[in-house]
Amino acid sequence: MKLPKLKILDEKNKLLHKVSKDVTFPVSKEDRILALDTIKYLEMSQDESIAEKYNLRAGMGMAFVQLGHLKRIFVIASEREDGTFEEYVIINPKIISRSEELIYVGEGEGCLSVNRPVEGIVPRHARVTVEYYDYEGNKKTIRVREDLAVAFQHEIDHLDGILFVDKIDPKNPYKNKDKMREI
Repeated sequence: MKLPKLKILDEKNKLLHKVSKDVTFPVSKEDRILALDTIKYLEMSQDESIAEKYNLRAGMGMAFVQLGHLKRIFVIASEREDGTFEEYVIINPKIISRSEELIYVGEGEGCLSVNRPVEGIVPRHARVTVEYYDYEGNKKTIRVREDLAVAFQHEIDHLDGILFVDKIDPKNPYKNKDKMREI
């Protein structure tokens, strides 16, 4: 399998702090191909032997803005227990409800646009319900929890011009840790 050629923007790129624009329907052929290529890239990055061969950092999700396109689209490739992947293409998402319970990733969040170690935690809702659209413009709703909820919130932040490092308190990177559950 050939690794798709993607140019992932680094956090220093100002485009990553811009708000992405809503997508019109039906989604263009180019955007559909980019979504599929990005999913393939993410899946390959999660395979240890492929990641080692191509010097890839594992990634679970990617927003189109990270690829230089200010469009409200993100994809997620979430590995199941059996080694297959749950694939998501989320267009024009909106969080319509969130749990009160807050969680954080114990080892810290990562991002394919942030190429450095980052100390600290990012508060996330344990469960979120997201309204979004498919390629044809059909409205869908999904409720996600735990790791997937973190990934959805992380990618939606990208669409709003926010990086996870922006959410870490520089003076107190583990602020309110005792009020959240670690995952």
